[in-house]
Amino acid sequence: MDGTRAAKGEPIIRVVGLDTGYDGVPILKDVTFEVRRGEVFGILGGSGSGKSTILKNMIGLLPPIRGRILFGDQDIVTAEGDVRERILSRFGVMYQSGALFGSMTLLENVRLPLETATDLPGDAIDLVARMKLELVGLEAFTGHLPAELSGGMQKRAGIARAMALDPEILFLDEPSSGLDPITAASLDATIRRLADGTGVTFVIVTHDLASIYTATDRVILIERRAKGIIAEGDPRRLREESDDPRVRAFFRREPEPAGT
Repeated sequence: MDGTRAAKGEPIIRVVGLDTGYDGVPILKDVTFEVRRGEVFGILGGSGSGKSTILKNMIGLLPPIRGRILFGDQDIVTAEGDVRERILSRFGVMYQSGALFGSMTLLENVRLPLETATDLPGDAIDLVARMKLELVGLEAFTGHLPAELSGGMQKRAGIARAMALDPEILFLDEPSSGLDPITAASLDATIRRLADGTGVTFVIVTHDLASIYTATDRVILIERRAKGIIAEGDPRRLREESDDPRVRAFFRREPEPAGT
């Protein structure tokens, strides 16, 4: 795979001046970045850095202390009613566990968003659900329960369900967490293929270096001590060119020099 990728489209999400934390106490301050249409964008950081908190802000689960999160010209932080519903309809989410219903088959899991959010007839819902499972290579497992599948297959099924309503943006929370290296690499390849083949924008929260280099076009690296972003750009270039010891330590998996 080429070491760099061409910049994708115009910004589809803009995070501006974000302070975020819990109970009014910020763990990150004045975070600003943009996600471009069609790219795979990574939010990186060590454990407890606040990357998953930013994700919760972006998908509307947690209001930030301050700041704006713009999908086009609509701010999910202040949006209410139909405006908020329109923003939410633009994206799908795959949580770290996959969050599949254990008593439902894969087909039933992927059908569920279509049954609750559309007026499509049953045969059309069935067709769309099967197509989404085919996209992630699970067309032969439609009748299986999640417990009958490997962890990687469960993650792919979670992506299929997140894609059920044809969102413009997919948010993935630690997609390779708990997977062995070979399975994680296969999942990364699936994400890359979907991004390149469908034009869907991916936002991935991760700290897995192999996934970062394989799947993402551009990243931000946040650090809790700095309370914000300490690097932004192509992860391959950050690894090779950054003169910040904290950034080098993260991307090269090296201990930070004493005193940094």
